[in-house]
Amino acid sequence: MNSTDFDAIVVGSGISGGWAAKELTERGLRVLVLERGGNIKHGEDYLGEHANSWQFEHYGLPNRKIEHRDYEIQYKSYAFSEATRHFWNNDRLNPYERNNLKPFNWRRTDVVGGRSLLWGRQVYRWSDLDFAANKVDGSGVPWPVSYSDISHWYSHVESFIGVSGQAEGWSHLPDSEFLPPMDYYKIEKTVKNRMRKKIPEIPITMGRVAVLTVPHKGRQACHYCGPCHRGCSGGSYFSSQSSTLPAAKATGRLTLLPNQLVERLEHDESGKRIVGVNVIDSLTRRRRRFTGRVVFLCASTLASTQIMLNSSSKRHPDGLGNESQTLGRFLMDHLAISHLGTFVDDVEYYYKGERPNGLYIPRFRNLKNKDDTDFLRGYGYQTHVLRPDWEFRFNEKGFGASFKDKLRRPLPIWVWALRAFIECLPRHENRVYLHPRKKDRFGIPLLVTEFEWSDNERKAALDTGVQAKKILRAAGAITMDINQGEKLDEGGDAIHEMGTARMGADPKTSVVNEFNRVHSIDNLYVTDGSFMSSSSCVNPSLTYMAFTARACEHAVTRLKEESLI
Repeated sequence: MNSTDFDAIVVGSGISGGWAAKELTERGLRVLVLERGGNIKHGEDYLGEHANSWQFEHYGLPNRKIEHRDYEIQYKSYAFSEATRHFWNNDRLNPYERNNLKPFNWRRTDVVGGRSLLWGRQVYRWSDLDFAANKVDGSGVPWPVSYSDISHWYSHVESFIGVSGQAEGWSHLPDSEFLPPMDYYKIEKTVKNRMRKKIPEIPITMGRVAVLTVPHKGRQACHYCGPCHRGCSGGSYFSSQSSTLPAAKATGRLTLLPNQLVERLEHDESGKRIVGVNVIDSLTRRRRRFTGRVVFLCASTLASTQIMLNSSSKRHPDGLGNESQTLGRFLMDHLAISHLGTFVDDVEYYYKGERPNGLYIPRFRNLKNKDDTDFLRGYGYQTHVLRPDWEFRFNEKGFGASFKDKLRRPLPIWVWALRAFIECLPRHENRVYLHPRKKDRFGIPLLVTEFEWSDNERKAALDTGVQAKKILRAAGAITMDINQGEKLDEGGDAIHEMGTARMGADPKTSVVNEFNRVHSIDNLYVTDGSFMSSSSCVNPSLTYMAFTARACEHAVTRLKEESLI
């Protein structure tokens, strides 16, 4: 085996790519991971992890000149700041094209570990309600799998990453393999008790999150230092850097190359096997070609689809595996919308630290039978409670010791935010494609996005306000700020992009099969968010990981049967 030849090649080192590297190396394969972004070391390069505002050049305040010049899309993310800027994609150097009438914000990182360093860590299993939805209401291609096919793989992933949460026995939100749940704030106990009495039909639980509450597999329990998206040296939250990549490295069978932009994939004369992965070193512009028995695309939803579209040939004139003409189609994201309530209960209690979690209200609309709604599917609320402090009133007039003492004390209220995440229907009109003329600095055609919310998502958004008012009233809020849907987030703002290389049983209507293998290519698997055929209303990363692990077992089994390893 020479230096460019491997058993498996994984493109991307984020949540899916890290899992592919771990599973394939632990099953005996020599694996090459190609990462577009630069190399950073776990812990050492989390430059803003515990830094105070005065330690930054601009004291933690926005550098608008740099943001608007270099990070036009990225800087609007909650996780973007001077403390995390080195994680993010430079939009000036690495652009894409938006249809401004149908905008989609592509939030990208540019480092080893990808967005696993920045994600919100909320992890929820899908249920048969989710996997059957397309078939039931006809809004997308039927999933070729059910919950029973994936439940083992959910357990496999959860046992490794560590998921804290509370078992509830809900059929539409299956329980995970849980570590102890995080504790409630007193105001949250008050809110939950009131909801149980007044609206028992609306469930609520502690959020399910990939953050450790006890030591687990060499990683430390969370001590609530926050903010998590700056990096976590103790590995208390799951990331590729803290978990899967070290596990792959420990096998001695991992080669990881940063700064390697995959330009295109080559296939053999039959068009049925990938025989080469062509890359460009983003620092030196050197071109290289790597070979492997199997290839996993885990570059992220839009990046993997861009690679497949750019790998067109006489055998695959519209992009690799695009016989169905669905590659690039059915782009999805979650529509998120927030509602607020204020409370005067339990104000004698205050808390130190930053618990990286909140209460979760799972989907309760359109479950067994369609409710009195005018929309399909549903949504869940991720909630957050905060006690306003001096930052909410630093423009108040005052002077001297008494004024300073006043600012030290939090305001005598709590704010409880309900952020609804709404399921987005798969629609043919929402798409990505290659620009016919414009290319990036490496000569690769720019990706173009076109996306807009359907009436279904807009109607669901209005319903979240109606139900939030009901919840906040039952919980005892003294004031409410309900978003009536006048201005909605743009596509991509939830950073849950899915679709564009969807899974299905029929090669005429889908790109990959039930094991994430491209229908028409024997050794190409796609396991990031691009394979999703619908979006559910829960965070998708746990499902990516479970399907990736399952696909790896399938790939290795086939390689052994063919005596290729």
